[in-house]
Amino acid sequence: MRDVIVIGAGGGGPVIAKELAARGLDVLVLEGGPRYDDPERQWSRYENDANSPADGYLRFGPADRFDKPPWFRELPQASFVWQLAGTGGTTMHYFGNSPRAMPGAFADYDGPDAGAYDVAHRFPLGYRELIPYYEWVEATLPVQTAAMGTKEAVFFRGCEGVGLPVNATKDILRDSFRPQENAILQPGGTAGRTSDEAHLLFPEATGCTFCGYCFQGCFEPRRAPRNLKAKRQTDNSYIPMMLTADQWASGGRAATLVANAFVTRILSETVGGRVTARGVRWRDTQTGEQHEETAQVVVMSGGCTENPRLYLNSVLPNPNDWVGRGYTDHYIDWLIGVFDEYTGSSKGASSSARVDYPGRGALEQVGLPPALQGFAAGFSDSGVRGVYDNGRGATGRWDGRAGRVYGAELKEMLSDVDRLVNVLVLTDDDVEAQNRVVRSTFPPDEHGPIPRVIFRQRERTARTQANREFLADRAAAILRAAGARKVLRVDFAPLPLHVHSTMRMGLDAADSVLDAWAEVRWVDRLFVGDNSAFANSLGGPNPTLTNQALGTRTAERIFARYFGGAPWVAGESPVSSLDARVTAAVLAA
Repeated sequence: MRDVIVIGAGGGGPVIAKELAARGLDVLVLEGGPRYDDPERQWSRYENDANSPADGYLRFGPADRFDKPPWFRELPQASFVWQLAGTGGTTMHYFGNSPRAMPGAFADYDGPDAGAYDVAHRFPLGYRELIPYYEWVEATLPVQTAAMGTKEAVFFRGCEGVGLPVNATKDILRDSFRPQENAILQPGGTAGRTSDEAHLLFPEATGCTFCGYCFQGCFEPRRAPRNLKAKRQTDNSYIPMMLTADQWASGGRAATLVANAFVTRILSETVGGRVTARGVRWRDTQTGEQHEETAQVVVMSGGCTENPRLYLNSVLPNPNDWVGRGYTDHYIDWLIGVFDEYTGSSKGASSSARVDYPGRGALEQVGLPPALQGFAAGFSDSGVRGVYDNGRGATGRWDGRAGRVYGAELKEMLSDVDRLVNVLVLTDDDVEAQNRVVRSTFPPDEHGPIPRVIFRQRERTARTQANREFLADRAAAILRAAGARKVLRVDFAPLPLHVHSTMRMGLDAADSVLDAWAEVRWVDRLFVGDNSAFANSLGGPNPTLTNQALGTRTAERIFARYFGGAPWVAGESPVSSLDARVTAAVLAA
């Protein structure tokens, strides 16, 4: 019997595995997708080769991407759920952005704008309580202030032009702009100083080489050991740490990672009248063989779509019918500023600057290589710009109606992507019971009944929709103030990139699945360790850092409650920063 089984090696699972392995527990991590152990050989810079949902190496599907189709989900609305399979999960194509959540998303917030959030669905813990866990993860990855380039300077010029102040802390306490806090190693040596690939090899180059391909999975700088690759996706950070815990942690024990291992059932038994998790059944996606493993604790970290599917397929208790409900994202939108000057949009880390509006959401400057830039300009819910539309985004600070850019206008835009600045809109999204994951009535696949993702794009709450319009207006104003000669609003179609809350923790047992420690209310020894545990959409910030901070707290709880260990983060932080003291003073005031 193992001590702990972790299901999924994406953004959250390896964090819990690393922390528990470092304390000597026998941890098994099962990942349904492939293991990428040699990315310099296995990956490429070709955008379709990486990102095609059918056969890209960063797809949600089995390792054999040419002879086997991706794993299917039923989507009754016109939408696409962008999730990856493989060691590193969706962090392989995230931009490394690691902001903290907005304090207003938590139970202890009583600021003047407290009513601007989803007050019915706050986290059942305090923001102050999470700060040491944030600091622990920020020191571990590490999280650093992003390296700046031309596109960030242009964006900041627009922020200053609309009168926004700079935020000098890690915490989001007022309308403000700042460099991203991101999990990308700072460029060193020749990195960021040359485009000559012969001089961008480790150790001459260290950290971010400004290649501009964050979305493809990071394998820069070439020849660097895996744990020194620039972007701290978990296969470059937490997974190497969990696999070597016996070498760097006193009393540590290396975790075991098995890839191509798709978990199909959580095994349980009734003990003292309580349902208790006791292990898992999993299928080898290459041979088809079935296996079972037992453990004292099971952690679900398969993502916001797969966790509810696995739980429901395992026929576990769901007395309030909230498993899979509350599916939130950040109701994203996209605006493009076209400039006459060089912006360097394709150079460097993809997203290194942001604006935060507490109670509303956030804006991020984004730079993309040409193919992804073309995709972003054409992925609209409003139809073709200037030809037909659905009435959305009809008026505003942007040029013309919102919609998909095409033809000569698209050709002009893509002729030089380094004269563009993109802004991504991320709203605070209300928890809504009708947005959910259920078992589909379609034929099951080799892993059982497939998930049906019900996601009502145009039926959001009035507050969520107002947040999106406000943020789109602010994004256009910033681009105008920065000097854009044209501002286009795309009105993004349903593309959940930041997804949360389908196994949500909450203050009220009537509308939540997890308690305040991320343990399932009706199944002992079963925890959730990814974005699906979130009580809400964090106020709008990117989810990965909060996922990892919450996962660290969950690991500490598992260790203390079920293995007799002592907490290691609560009450002590690995850093003693001026930023933490400033935060505490502001919150106390």
